[in-house]
Amino acid sequence: MKRFENIFRTLSLLVFVFAASLSSHAQDNSKTPMDSIEIGLLTCSPHNEVYSLYGHTALHYHDLRTDRHWVFNYGVFDFRKPHFVWRFVMGKTDYMLECTSSFTRWCDYYRKWGSSVKEQILDLIPEEKIQLEKALGDNLKNPVYRYNFFYDNCSTRPRNIIEKSLNGTVSYAERKDYEPTFRQMIHQCTEEHPWAAFGNDLLLGVKADIKTTHREQQFLPMNLEWDFDHASVERQGVSRPLVLRHIVHVPQGNQPVEKEFPLSPFACTLILLGLSLLIMAYELHKGKTLVWWDVLLMLLTSLAGCILVLMIFSEHPATSINFQLLILNPLALLFIPAVIRRKKTRWFHIMLGCIIAFFIAGIWQDYAEGMECVALCLLLRFWIHRHDK
Repeated sequence: MKRFENIFRTLSLLVFVFAASLSSHAQDNSKTPMDSIEIGLLTCSPHNEVYSLYGHTALHYHDLRTDRHWVFNYGVFDFRKPHFVWRFVMGKTDYMLECTSSFTRWCDYYRKWGSSVKEQILDLIPEEKIQLEKALGDNLKNPVYRYNFFYDNCSTRPRNIIEKSLNGTVSYAERKDYEPTFRQMIHQCTEEHPWAAFGNDLLLGVKADIKTTHREQQFLPMNLEWDFDHASVERQGVSRPLVLRHIVHVPQGNQPVEKEFPLSPFACTLILLGLSLLIMAYELHKGKTLVWWDVLLMLLTSLAGCILVLMIFSEHPATSINFQLLILNPLALLFIPAVIRRKKTRWFHIMLGCIIAFFIAGIWQDYAEGMECVALCLLLRFWIHRHDK
């Protein structure tokens, strides 16, 4: 079945390249006007799958003479590739451009998930359509690219290829009172998915909290859609809107609700803090220190910190400097044997300095939900060992 799909995909690519070359040749001989070709930007609203929380963008090529459709999708990846999760975490994921001629199947997929599919038909002159055809054909010859969530994704690729095909300069309208960070834009998309937001915030460092430029904001499909609606192209001193008209192929539907973990990350860390307070009260009452609780906290925070250390070497652009490493500190692993043997150790004084630095660094970095509670749990352990006789 997979082999058949690959053959069908290859044939679709060949058909498009052949059809595009014919239309371009016909245009050169003034036999078939390129006015019969429409090219549009497709914007698909998010649905509940984690990989779709941010929406999706694709290009739609429609030959009105033959009613043939091609969808150019830069967001194709394969979960089954070796070490996919590891490569994704390290920012080494390869995505590819896929061309499909089944526009109905494309729309049905998003209809099933309750997502809308809207199209902005671009106001392109014949020469620009030919240039865009050629650029798409060139991309199909080498469809694989190194994916980057913020700077090179399914939204920025269509934008770039459209801009390069224009015989003029595109201008985007300024957004008033909209200067978000990458993290804030991600939060807008994960508002109803707290654990997805927690995972993102845990991995993203301080660079995700820098104000973004107008162009950087277009990594989100919905922002690019808004910008195209308010964009104009100046050709030889004449300015015209980039978008000619709009089509709603699939209206917004009812999205299936998937059950998530009933407690939010903040609730879980609050429970952890409450448990730490109860254990501290017990220790003060009994006059002894529960070493197993120290070891458990040290083990959990240090293992999480090992993941953050790996992210320093990731190709993702906003993970290299993460102040959450101050409390999710892998160095704790080195001191666990001494704590188990109840030997005096300087770890808890080191931890105190890290906790203070963590709260100060919160001026620049927005931490994952509940991380302050984790820091307070660790601070309680310093207090207990400070008074441990």
